Amino acid sequence: MLFLYNILMLLASQVVKLLALFNPKIKLFVDGRKTVFQTLSGKISPEDKTIWFHAASLGEFEQGIPVMEKIKIQFPNNKIVVTFFSPSGYEVRKNNSIADVTVYLPLDTKNNAKQFLKLIHPDLVFFIKYEYWPNYLNELKKEKIKTYLISGIFRENQAFFKWYGNFYRNALKTFDYFFVQNESSKLLLQKLGFNNVKISGDTRFDRVVSILERDNSLDFIKQFKNNTTTIVVGSSWPKDENLLVNYINQTNENVKFIIAPHNIKAQQIQELKNSISKKTILFSEKENADLSDYDILIVDTIGILTKIYSYADIAYVGGGFGNPGVHNILEPATFGIPIVVGPNFSHFAEAVALVHQEGCISISNQSDLNDTFSNLISNKDIRHEKGHICSTFVQMNKGATDVIMKQISNN
Repeated sequence: MLFLYNILMLLASQVVKLLALFNPKIKLFVDGRKTVFQTLSGKISPEDKTIWFHAASLGEFEQGIPVMEKIKIQFPNNKIVVTFFSPSGYEVRKNNSIADVTVYLPLDTKNNAKQFLKLIHPDLVFFIKYEYWPNYLNELKKEKIKTYLISGIFRENQAFFKWYGNFYRNALKTFDYFFVQNESSKLLLQKLGFNNVKISGDTRFDRVVSILERDNSLDFIKQFKNNTTTIVVGSSWPKDENLLVNYINQTNENVKFIIAPHNIKAQQIQELKNSISKKTILFSEKENADLSDYDILIVDTIGILTKIYSYADIAYVGGGFGNPGVHNILEPATFGIPIVVGPNFSHFAEAVALVHQEGCISISNQSDLNDTFSNLISNKDIRHEKGHICSTFVQMNKGATDVIMKQISNN
């Protein structure tokens, strides 16, 4: 099976090169991997001690940050190497301040795995939540390098638990320890004979709790808000925006909107702005403008949404009308804000829990959105009640990082 897998990987490496000619994202995927080994050779010497973290994309990287921070304290002489599989993670966080070296993960061929590990020669390795690359994992096992899965989550429909899943189950045997998010993940692994499992919870809670300790002030947001009830829309997609624009254009409520779309391409941003009949300004147009005069602020940049949530009275988190579903709701939740999402949230345990606890409200259509916004805008007590549910939920679920670090120290 591994032989067949390696053939498929070699074929895939050629196919993506062809697709890169037509797809900008795949071009980033291909071009970004061309200089990985050169970068590693230049930044890591044979004498360096390193610790490697692998994240599929942006969400997993954010999930790993609390552990990276503690690792840097516990192992101050080790360089931190971070790898990404996806351009949507690497391109946003390639200049992060926590890692000493950040690169794409070369495709999972046997030669790539051998060369990569020879160059970084890690003392410890952490895979975050997902992704199980057989050649990398096999080489780690051969080299007897301790390898951990953190914030892991397993479901019955994954290949590991199917009759044909022996190849994938073998990949799991290479891990020294699994830190999983919930009881069901632990039970699934135990059914396969793995007892090196601990329920740690989700390190994202530690990540968002730490946000409260930093300076989240943005003077231009304070000026725009101007003591007015404000709805912050995070990571919106066109299906979200259609409903939101309809509401914005027809409402008579005294409310302002800050919209931070998932896609900030100029054409889509301009189309969104043109669809709104109320006074609207872009982040990129804010210089020398009196933002308090505007009703709508569209954020056509990245990296400041978390701070913007701190000014929200209500949050709408996008993605819930698509697949796999809603984006990160924990960032607004940590600020104690009621949250509104679309109908597709079942893949995300925190969203399921907060909808059940009624801190988060799921809407399915225009009528639901209109009624939900009107109710939250007009009733400050309901906003505070639901916001309190959200912030309490986050605080009650923190601590995963300490569980992980304690176990690592004992190993």
